[in-house]
Amino acid sequence: MNEYLIRAGVLDFEHGATIGFVVETHCNYFAPIVFPDRVEAGLRVARLGTSSVRYEVGLFREGDDQPAAQGHFVHVYVDRVTRRPVTLSAELRAALEPLAASGPTPNVSTATTSGANPPD
Repeated sequence: MNEYLIRAGVLDFEHGATIGFVVETHCNYFAPIVFPDRVEAGLRVARLGTSSVRYEVGLFREGDDQPAAQGHFVHVYVDRVTRRPVTLSAELRAALEPLAASGPTPNVSTATTSGANPPD
């Protein structure tokens, strides 16, 4: 996720005024993926809040329709200095909206397994 946000120009680990803290994670494992298996990942934004984002992830062995693992994590975006939550910037929202799930939250295994590209 961070690579996507960096490439979109909305995350700067070293100098940005806002940083994301992971405050919740969960993962269910269903099947092994072992070397030299190739992995495909599906990522979506399940919830875009005022200062937080819930991401859902599915990991698939290349070519498989069913996930080997699926889970979620939540970032709360905070001020780098005060560590207090901040409102998501318009730029960050614009970068995340293309990944947003629409309608009822579907099973993450139905998410696209191709890598998402940041908006231009």
